[in-house]
Amino acid sequence: MVALQFHVLGPVGVRRDGVEVELDGAKPRTLLAALLLARGRAVSTARLREVLWGDDPPATYPAQIYNYVSRLRKRLAPYALIVRRWSGYVLEVRDGQLDLDRFEHQVALAEQAGRAHRLTEAAERLRAALAGWRGPALTNVTEELARAEAGRMTELRLAAVDRLMAIDLALGRHGSLVPELTRLVAERPLSAGLRAQLMIALDRSGRPGDALAVYDEGRRILAEELGLDPGRVLTDAYRQLLTRSPVPAPA
Repeated sequence: MVALQFHVLGPVGVRRDGVEVELDGAKPRTLLAALLLARGRAVSTARLREVLWGDDPPATYPAQIYNYVSRLRKRLAPYALIVRRWSGYVLEVRDGQLDLDRFEHQVALAEQAGRAHRLTEAAERLRAALAGWRGPALTNVTEELARAEAGRMTELRLAAVDRLMAIDLALGRHGSLVPELTRLVAERPLSAGLRAQLMIALDRSGRPGDALAVYDEGRRILAEELGLDPGRVLTDAYRQLLTRSPVPAPA
């Protein structure tokens, strides 16, 4: 049996037995991604018109959508089906074929393990989930679809990263986390959770001065960019550093 895998966690694509299937440009990839993200629900022609052309569709858009669907059917046949349903289309995907499904399954298993206090297993599940990402989500589709969907998918990934960092801190892996958290804070300087976790990791690694510098940097960025003072997460971590109280990882 031929293994067909769909990817949206990064550039949108299809692999058949590990070989990339050619999809001929952004619009066919957008059509594929819209069908995949519908998770077995029908995607209307009106919705496809919107994500393919935005507010300026060509007069021939129904025929163009039909042609895109026909070509995609041929590329996926006979291992995946696109069926016409009411005024739209459905892509039938089997369990485990879509990387987003696999990601969410591993995250759910990690949550179950965390609730059962199996933190090592939870961390392993989250690492497995995050390993499925090949870059920023939906990087090769139309701007309209990326604007509608990429932010939500990115938030899923960031939530998993935040949770993994917190679990690793709870497991005492602070020394190995400092470089990773430093990189993540540089990418997301306004994330109070990540900044607090970096402060904790530095303090537990015997670097309280660096931890306080991370707080000061966060306070300055919040003031300059948002006109805000640090919130409770950063303030609590800062106060505990000053009093030399044990600093718990953010929940």
